[in-house]
Amino acid sequence: MLLNNSLVRILNFGNIADLIAARMSTEVKIKTALISVYSKDRIEEIIRLCKTFDIRIYSTGGTYEFIKKLGYDVTPVEDVTSYPSILGGRVKTLHPKIFGGILYRRNDENDLKEIAQYEIPPIDLVLVDLYPFEQTVASTTDEQEIIEKIDIGGISLIRAAAKNYQDVVIVPSVAQYDMLIDILQAGKGATTLEQRKYFAAQAFNVSSDYDTKIFEYFNKSQNIPAFKKSILTSNSLRYGENPHQQASFYGNLNKVFEQLHGKEISYNNLVDIDAAISLIGEFSEPTAVIIKHTNACGIASRTNLKDAWKDALACDPVSAYGGVFIVNRPLDLDTANEINKMFFEVLIAEEYEDQVLDILKSKKNRIILKKKPFSFPGVLFKSLLNGAIEQERDLKSETETDFHKVTTREPSPSEVSDMIFANKIVKHLKSNSIVLVKNKQLTGSGVGQTSRVDALKQAIVKAHDFNLDLKGAVMASDAYFPFADSVEIAFQEGITAVIQPGGSIRDADSIHFCENNNMSMVFTGIRHFKH
Repeated sequence: MLLNNSLVRILNFGNIADLIAARMSTEVKIKTALISVYSKDRIEEIIRLCKTFDIRIYSTGGTYEFIKKLGYDVTPVEDVTSYPSILGGRVKTLHPKIFGGILYRRNDENDLKEIAQYEIPPIDLVLVDLYPFEQTVASTTDEQEIIEKIDIGGISLIRAAAKNYQDVVIVPSVAQYDMLIDILQAGKGATTLEQRKYFAAQAFNVSSDYDTKIFEYFNKSQNIPAFKKSILTSNSLRYGENPHQQASFYGNLNKVFEQLHGKEISYNNLVDIDAAISLIGEFSEPTAVIIKHTNACGIASRTNLKDAWKDALACDPVSAYGGVFIVNRPLDLDTANEINKMFFEVLIAEEYEDQVLDILKSKKNRIILKKKPFSFPGVLFKSLLNGAIEQERDLKSETETDFHKVTTREPSPSEVSDMIFANKIVKHLKSNSIVLVKNKQLTGSGVGQTSRVDALKQAIVKAHDFNLDLKGAVMASDAYFPFADSVEIAFQEGITAVIQPGGSIRDADSIHFCENNNMSMVFTGIRHFKH
């Protein structure tokens, strides 16, 4: 039967109480380690430190072969359990002599007697890297391959070692390797209770995330009503919406954009960046969008980016100050020179032509982002009261085929084009919202109003303030008009066509007014509330 030095000390210790007292110190020297990892990246340095500090290594399967080829002493777990790896590798470490060596309490007299009785070697360090389940789901639809990447032994080792953090160090993923290396070097192979408890917290973080990803995979077909979200990557932000509020972002921003210049991105920046990327995705023509507090205050589509920018800025140059700008074409030199005249917080483009960045970087705090190919998740959620609410993302963008024409006068081709344009914008504005558009340029918007009439009046004031002609413009509403008053006001301003969901018990009043005043109106049947 295999016995290591730690086990011999337990068997031969004359007084178990003395051994318990010796273990009560929070600093514990690591004498044995179990290493079982999927990815072998970067474990050689840890193995080298194990040798330096005389830490005996147990290992399994491919990890054992890897360590052995490196020329280090390593003991296969089969020598401990007297069982081979079975069931095609599904069972390697699931054995009392492994889990007993991890879970026994070093200051418990009965545990120590049983460890000695059953000749179970202590394990002081467990290093695991789980099967890549999430990556496998992303790369294949082969269910058998996905199921085989559900780690059983590794996740069990993580939970066992984390539970017994009083005596055992658990390293649950590659992300913790650097810290382990630093601790081993600084402590000469010993760890403190505080360090072990930190690793235990990280272990349950890793294991709960792993289980959540498995649940999400199975729940795609089962639809069990449970709210489970897990994101391991995070960024601490300077503060939240206001300086007195702490904030963090959970996710991997590197998958969305590359920051080329500027100060640290703030909470409010991120909220506006989200709104900007979401809105610009609606348009295929060269388009410029200006966002302020998540709402578009300027947007235009043209045949070239410079004209799109100029006309977007003309919508509301006052609100554009300090805004978030986004374009859907490579940013050229001419357009960059125009944008450079403005003070802005964030600029987003997919590409920047030569010399453009040299111009834009003239102000050190400007946040300049290079957007990467990116798709928003299909589900939105947020905290509410003592829980959370979840809904599908509003992915519906109406086209002319969705129009139900309710007036005798049908919209002209240019009005149809502007209706589609306006409806895309109103979908992304805070309710109640009204959008006025002419020639694929936002000419006025009313957002976040408690009545639809107030939203329209706000939009008209904006248009007048910046000398934008509303004669021949179209009006879009995120929800139905409860009364005919909005279309009456719109008519007085020269607006000739209206797009709205319809559905009011007084729809006939609005239709009747349009009929009598040569206005065109279409219903879409789709409401676009945004709160």
